[in-house]
Amino acid sequence: MTVHDRLGFTLSGASADSAEAYEEGLVALQRFAGDPIGAVHRAIALRPDFVMGHVLKGWLYGLATEPAATRVARECFEAADALPKAAREAGHVAALGALTAGRWHEAGAILEELTIEEPRDALALQAGHQIDFFTGNARMLRDRIARALPAWDDAMPGYHAILSAHAFGLEETADYAAAEATGRRAVELEPRDGWGQHAVAHVMEMQSRQADGIAWMRASPENWTRESFLQVHNWWHLALFHYDLGEIDEIFALYDGPIQGGQSAIALNMVDASAILWRLHLRGIDAGGRWAPLAELWAPFVNAANYAFNDAHAMMAFVGAGRTQLAEMLVEAQRAAIEGDGDNAAFTRDVGHPATLAIRAFGDGDYAEAVRLLKPLRAIAHRFGGSHAQRDVLDLTLIEAALRSGNRALAGALAAERHALRPASPLSELFVRRAKQMDVDLS
Repeated sequence: MTVHDRLGFTLSGASADSAEAYEEGLVALQRFAGDPIGAVHRAIALRPDFVMGHVLKGWLYGLATEPAATRVARECFEAADALPKAAREAGHVAALGALTAGRWHEAGAILEELTIEEPRDALALQAGHQIDFFTGNARMLRDRIARALPAWDDAMPGYHAILSAHAFGLEETADYAAAEATGRRAVELEPRDGWGQHAVAHVMEMQSRQADGIAWMRASPENWTRESFLQVHNWWHLALFHYDLGEIDEIFALYDGPIQGGQSAIALNMVDASAILWRLHLRGIDAGGRWAPLAELWAPFVNAANYAFNDAHAMMAFVGAGRTQLAEMLVEAQRAAIEGDGDNAAFTRDVGHPATLAIRAFGDGDYAEAVRLLKPLRAIAHRFGGSHAQRDVLDLTLIEAALRSGNRALAGALAAERHALRPASPLSELFVRRAKQMDVDLS
């Protein structure tokens, strides 16, 4: 008997009980909460020939941006590739194969064609959306989902996840009112939807609505933290609101507590830890020994250079901890990566390597060199992935480097630009005052 999922798609090799475990894993992925790995392992144990069981596991590991996880994803691809499968399932397998071979853009394109034909394929939409995020493709973050929306309604299982993905795409393309309304609707439908919670936080960050952002995150943390594998990132978003307000004690409390700084060895969590400590470093705030354990967590990744966005954040930790040898090893690994295969060669060449060198130069006090390296990246930084809020660390580093290097004209221009974009931001006001003070000091 052919088994189908909740939306009517064929599940080749599945039984009723393995399909139930698979659906449990998909629901957890859509919420970013629960134990999708445990669920998919049960599904595969029940039916080792379950194609989409292997595929779901492959996406869960393949989108982790860690070398060891990518190897697991490759094994999932090979297992699924050897099994009989339906056409839709074959599309997933081909996309997973491309991803595990380092061809991020090809994987996203295969999933794009799949969801044009099958707009109700929730897993393909979500995997594609995450690939758009990791490749910094803001338009596709929005439009991949927008194309599918007419095939969905709020009575369909998983509709909240389609809305939360669309909300994030709307935010990354600066349609803030629609993004906030859509993200709030997603969370209303599924209060544990961590991606929807995150999309609304992004809106408030971009609009410098610090009080609203803090209220949004503090209103119901149990919903977006319980068993959530996105909770560290969402706590990081709360820390950003406090950072703009200059509330340093609040940031350290979050870093030492739910952000798990220096404790979590998951790359995506270490990125958040590095990102918040580096922002404090830019403001001259002593981290009080927090850099050292974080650098130790990054150390096993030093020779990987498999995802340029991660490399830049590893360098922040190595600079903060004074680990010069690790910093040099990372630079050498990036140089090798540029000569390698896969899309990360371009991610690294175009943005990741110069950004990493600039962070090291800033740490060495060579602020003019940091400016030289960072200034050309502003228009292309999206090429190595992340969100506007995450990549803002490069702009903040550039502004601070311009101020410290004595480049009055550039510092004033950048401060004015940021103030125009974020007039309600206390940090914008601070940059403007400091840039003006440079003129006073020389008068």
